[in-house]
Amino acid sequence: MSVEELREIDATTIPVGKLLYLIGKGYINYVNHHISEYGLNSTQLHLLFEISHESNINQERIASRYNLNKGSVARSIKKLEDKGLVKRQIDENNRRQNKLSLTESGQELINKTIKIFHDWEDSVIIDDGYVEKELLQKELKEIAIRTMELNLH
Repeated sequence: MSVEELREIDATTIPVGKLLYLIGKGYINYVNHHISEYGLNSTQLHLLFEISHESNINQERIASRYNLNKGSVARSIKKLEDKGLVKRQIDENNRRQNKLSLTESGQELINKTIKIFHDWEDSVIIDDGYVEKELLQKELKEIAIRTMELNLH
């Protein structure tokens, strides 16, 4: 679907899920384009953000949180480790698990790329009374929670 075609369609006839899909797909394309210079994709960048938010998190917890295949998380983490962005440390409480943390280079990359997220938000969220960013964030969070709950059953 093109931008022109979407503009012509009555918004109330488009399922919310379809709109969320278009937004998500567009967001991933935007991020991938802007981080390609770092040799990463959006999934790897989101894993870096997850590790930055919870130091010493393990791969299993990341996979569970995002409903991702453990093997694909392990492969992505290995690539991040090979790039010197993540370090693994064996969990002394469970030697089968690795605790993950960012290296200094990983943290520097997070600091550089966070601007990409802010630029995307500034480009698509109109904060002039049409859509209040804070309200949108709260509502989308609730939708995300309900979606996750639906998928637990």
